Amino acid sequence: MIKGTTMSNRIIAGLILLLAITSCVDERVYEDFQKLPSQGWSAQDSLIFEIGELPESFGPNLIGVRFKEDYPYANIYIRLITQDSSLQTLENQLINLTLFDIDGEPMGEGFGSTYTLYDTLPFKIQAGTNQVILLQYMREAELKGIEAIGLKILK
Repeated sequence: MIKGTTMSNRIIAGLILLLAITSCVDERVYEDFQKLPSQGWSAQDSLIFEIGELPESFGPNLIGVRFKEDYPYANIYIRLITQDSSLQTLENQLINLTLFDIDGEPMGEGFGSTYTLYDTLPFKIQAGTNQVILLQYMREAELKGIEAIGLKILK
């Protein structure tokens, strides 16, 4: 009877371990967040994400914005430029991300007064893209309330 119980416990433990391993499969091809200075995101400062070689096929492209509850606007405009390894521009688009709903409540997931919102890019980053450059386009010399900007590319 004791041997059967021990064997059952081992099987259950093995199944739990197998489930834990398979549930942690990494679905990211690339992910990085760049922290911004506390004084704000300068209109002259660009965030450069060196993404390297992408596989031939990959899934959605997400942009992440970590912002404070007291961010003074409902949205943020970001210029997104992609370049290949020879620095030739592949895409150059202005995107608009809504950070607060119509009632003024922050969107995304939050803790304390900081929230993180992920949104799908309106275009797919092309294979051959080597870097992604992000610029704030809010007509503010120093845009306050944005803590970090991230880029995530999924399988």
